[in-house]
Amino acid sequence: MKEFLKSLIPPIFLALYHQFFTKNNSLTTWKGDYKSWKEAQKDCKGSYEENNILETCKNSLLKVKNGEAVYERDGVLFDKKVYYWPLLAYLQKIAFENNNQLNILDFGGSLGSTYFQNRDFFGEQVKIEWSIVEQRNFVDTGKVHFENEELKFYYDVESCLAEQKVEVVILSSVLQYLEDPLEWIKKFNNLGVKHIFIDRTAVIDQEEDLLTIQKTSEEIYSAQYPAWFFGKHRIEKIFENYKVMFEDESSITQPIYLGEKRCSWKFYYLEKK
Repeated sequence: MKEFLKSLIPPIFLALYHQFFTKNNSLTTWKGDYKSWKEAQKDCKGSYEENNILETCKNSLLKVKNGEAVYERDGVLFDKKVYYWPLLAYLQKIAFENNNQLNILDFGGSLGSTYFQNRDFFGEQVKIEWSIVEQRNFVDTGKVHFENEELKFYYDVESCLAEQKVEVVILSSVLQYLEDPLEWIKKFNNLGVKHIFIDRTAVIDQEEDLLTIQKTSEEIYSAQYPAWFFGKHRIEKIFENYKVMFEDESSITQPIYLGEKRCSWKFYYLEKK
């Protein structure tokens, strides 16, 4: 009956319904259909290289590190940890299969948000080497304030691989913010790493990719920057050397509608063929 009723409602009314009556993230908005990254950048104010973003993330995560807060995501503090159980379950399985060891490359991992969120879950019996590759200003800050025996920061993938025997790659909420995500995907596709996790990655219900401008509210940090929404099935097709073992919509970031098109944030677990 629900599907039958939906078929009778024009798409524009469904879009308006979801826009006004579903739970969207009101602190973040998206606009536009840009033809190139440079075109989108011209209409932006602020970027991930802005110091206000770095300072917000640093100050929030320091509170987590010092026990003054429980959980941080994208610079926002929470009073309760939110675990994404499929990620933890697969990481636990990988650790078990590798004598309780995890060697992770967290590309675009900020100052260690995912590490601090999940580290306690594994206990002391699991040996973890968690490497973050980030922009230079994040790496500089990470080395001073957050690096420890388990958590390391690198300026590029090559430097990380020269020191670490990486078995797991995590790409969490990062691919959509790269100027040329396809080139990076090809790079990770050819690394030969056995396990790849793609988390909180923006996908739109159409075949073509959509390039937008994302605007973040001053309540978090005031910034605008280009952001991709990947066409459906694009991710799994491009990672040609990997098989999708698990796919799900993120329970952390709620779906939105851009016009009539539904957009969601997806999680993929890929295993090398």
